[in-house]
Amino acid sequence: MALIAVAADKGAPGVTTTAVALAAVWPRRALLAEADPAGGDLVYRSVGQNGNPLDPNTGMLSLGATARRGIAAEQLWDHAQPMSGGLDVIVGLGNSDQSAGLTRLWPTLGRAFAALAESPHGGADVIADCGRVGAESGTLELFTHAALVLLVARALPEQIARVRDRASSLSARLHGTQRGAAALGTPLIGVLLIAEPSGAAKVAGQVNDMLTASQSGARVLGVVADDVAGAEQLAGRRRGRAERSMLVRSIRKVASDMHQHFGSSLLAEPAAGGVPQAPYGGGVPPQAPYGGGPAGTGPGPGPQQPGGRPQPSGQPQQPGQPQPHGQQPPAPGQPGQPAAPGQHPSYGGPGAAPGPGPGTPPGAGPRHGAAR
Repeated sequence: MALIAVAADKGAPGVTTTAVALAAVWPRRALLAEADPAGGDLVYRSVGQNGNPLDPNTGMLSLGATARRGIAAEQLWDHAQPMSGGLDVIVGLGNSDQSAGLTRLWPTLGRAFAALAESPHGGADVIADCGRVGAESGTLELFTHAALVLLVARALPEQIARVRDRASSLSARLHGTQRGAAALGTPLIGVLLIAEPSGAAKVAGQVNDMLTASQSGARVLGVVADDVAGAEQLAGRRRGRAERSMLVRSIRKVASDMHQHFGSSLLAEPAAGGVPQAPYGGGVPPQAPYGGGPAGTGPGPGPQQPGGRPQPSGQPQQPGQPQPHGQQPPAPGQPGQPAAPGQHPSYGGPGAAPGPGPGTPPGAGPRHGAAR
């Protein structure tokens, strides 16, 4: 199973941008979940695959209502929407007030997220944007079911110090070494640094040494390029090939390294009859725009509806049914217009993105390093 929780301690290091980009290049099929108790942003930043705004009522809000009666992993797809480009997302809450209804449901949601990888009817790994995490964050109960917790921090002295302290606190809390605390779970804790590409390896090594010396229980797993232009392309606020940006190339390397180093211990093999790859390939089909792995290796995606969503159980794919690989997303800022090969019209999947969809507030897009 693989639930990857992405979070930060303080500041605005770009958790949402990192989670979206990571899901877009993930080597297996991925489902993005906005699990931030403070509320989600993607309904303001993206459009659906049909060019219309995403529905704020279909996501964590509807999932929370369903989960009160228990929820199976396959039911998660009922609360997901395909964004422009094919990446499925469970959009977040409208505001922090609504998170009160999820207080006791985080363990239930965590189990469902983790189990989705093994589902025979549309398996996928879940990349969860958990926003900022503190000592009393409800999402700590979700972390217990994660295979990996990724803490995002900019390579600034104050943020490095905070991520060290947060990693130590999480390690003690999750592994039961904190006084009076029972072990909540045993996820690995990794750190993603946002830094300038030049000298990034040296900075990562220094931070990793510090994490080791402090016995924080965490280590640096990669460096994400501090690339404002790439983040704006990913957000749909700037024209260009986002898949060629330093941001996306660095995220692709992080995903590839994680898959290489953790292998089957982190990424479960899809269950028999499951969907082996992401809708737009995650790097396996040759036309995977972000190239999340070697092109042309492995089978294509399993039975899906248009937009990358799984076919309901017992309903085989109809001959000639369109697949997400063949769909052409809108070009940046031109909803409905065909995009250049390999372009992705939104912030989350392969390629460059179009401008905000109908009803999107001006400037409401993920700015890496300036937004959550």
